[in-house]
Amino acid sequence: MMPEPPRAVIGGIGCRTDFHVAAALDPLGRMLGTESFPATAAGYCSTRRWLASFGPIAAVGVESTGSCGAALARSLSEQGCAVIEADQPHRHLRARRGKNDAIDAEAAARKVLSGEAAAAATDTTGVVEAIRQLSVARNSAVKARSAALCQLGGLLVTAPADLRAQLDCRRTLGGKAAVCARLRPHPGLLADPAQAAKTALASLGRRIAQLGAEADELEDELDRLVAAAAPTTLSRLGCGTHHTATLLVAAGQNIDRLSSEASFAHLCGVAPVPASSGRTSRHRLNFAGNRDANRALHMIVIVRLRYCERTRSYLNRRVSEGKTKKEAIRCLKRFVAREIYRTLRADLATLKTRT
Repeated sequence: MMPEPPRAVIGGIGCRTDFHVAAALDPLGRMLGTESFPATAAGYCSTRRWLASFGPIAAVGVESTGSCGAALARSLSEQGCAVIEADQPHRHLRARRGKNDAIDAEAAARKVLSGEAAAAATDTTGVVEAIRQLSVARNSAVKARSAALCQLGGLLVTAPADLRAQLDCRRTLGGKAAVCARLRPHPGLLADPAQAAKTALASLGRRIAQLGAEADELEDELDRLVAAAAPTTLSRLGCGTHHTATLLVAAGQNIDRLSSEASFAHLCGVAPVPASSGRTSRHRLNFAGNRDANRALHMIVIVRLRYCERTRSYLNRRVSEGKTKKEAIRCLKRFVAREIYRTLRADLATLKTRT
């Protein structure tokens, strides 16, 4: 008898912060084994060797490729494995079988085997990942600065009248914060509410100035990176640095993992979802998808409604046909998603040839 050819292996991995659990299936869906590995560089190599011990690796479904599974996905890709992005198990599975890491890993593998999970994991080894990281830091600084401004405004309402009078020379909260940063309270009289108010306002003023400087510095770096990565998309009306960066991060540097512009629209949550049953034929909104990308598309549409006559004409025509303004804006978001997908593909293809 001829020897049996080696069977392909479908892997599934449930990722956690300190460790990950791998499961291996054969092509018929039979469980070959499960094993736990540390979330380290050596553990990633051990995971690949363990899966390969059952036979050639066809594909590996990895959970949380955008968070605690990102390093593992990079390592497996570098070792030549096809890494598939697998969502967390459906709540119906957890209701039937319960919840543990081995069950999650098996569910990821079965999603790959059935074809339910087919999209490649986002590439996190290029400039798009750098843009994501800088965007996270910049957005954090902006939010913290906004929170500090709100706190400063609240303190000003209850501050002594003579202290408020010193700040009347500035009209905006940002201007008042700059003045507060220069206040010099007496450190030995903090039991006095007036001196305590000066201390608190001075602290918030310095914090606001520091966070503003951090946000400006990060924004300059983002301007440079986004202009180099996606110049064509950046030139479109309404596509500023931050909206372009958000859409770049949503698509990923390996945008070819999205089979069509419809896939990109679905990823951004602007593709209607069928909701028909029996004699009822209708679609509903897609409440899933990348909500940051959805918001970026929405803001691009709002800008174009303000400055683009063609966009306003389309909105008025659809409203005259019986659609509401919100429904017409949703149609425009779908159109913008189609346009942005094409420009992003062109930009990333050009970037690939340059590098």
